[in-house]
Amino acid sequence: MGVPEGTKPEIQGEMMIPVSAHGLQCMSMSFLASDRTPAVWRGPMAAGALQQLLTQTEWRDIEYLVVDMPPGTGDIQLTLAQRVPIDGAIVVTTPQDIALLDARKGIEMFRRVEVPVLGIVENMSTHICSSCGHEEAIFGAHGGEKIAHEYGTKLLAQLPLSLSIREQIDAGKPTLVSEPDADVSQIFRNLAKQVVESVAVSGPSSGPRITVVND
Repeated sequence: MGVPEGTKPEIQGEMMIPVSAHGLQCMSMSFLASDRTPAVWRGPMAAGALQQLLTQTEWRDIEYLVVDMPPGTGDIQLTLAQRVPIDGAIVVTTPQDIALLDARKGIEMFRRVEVPVLGIVENMSTHICSSCGHEEAIFGAHGGEKIAHEYGTKLLAQLPLSLSIREQIDAGKPTLVSEPDADVSQIFRNLAKQVVESVAVSGPSSGPRITVVND
């Protein structure tokens, strides 16, 4: 997001004021620890940190709160599902079969905790050569489409593996900021539009009911 190294959130009382970047409010564990400090935490510690970020951040006049989750179906994901009324989840995968296995587990977990899956985003869908512009599905094709069809949800977007995207993000200037008229920027806009429409249709969540079964 282009936030300068060493930036810390302002503290007002017991609340943290989110850091602003590109017109968005941001909060991250990286603001609370140095880049060289490893987060060597067991599950309850990580879950507690997530809860602190959610409940002790003074979010101001936001319409949507997007939580970027680590991969997996562990304590962090379950804590979020139990403690926060979630309107929906977006499952991000790559086209390979091994990645789709994890995506299936994520979808199954969200279904268990009654969180709607708004759709699938297929990252690294194709590789675009920075020299000639040739586009090739080097990681396989139709993986995201297949899993979306399997679970009766949408394939929201297919994002290319592009050198320019990596360079722009590493520089702290996301594609929508660096190249607002680029084809990839339109993909991001269409993705956001579909998510907004899906949330509007499903309505606000009252929170999940957690049921543990042995099957």
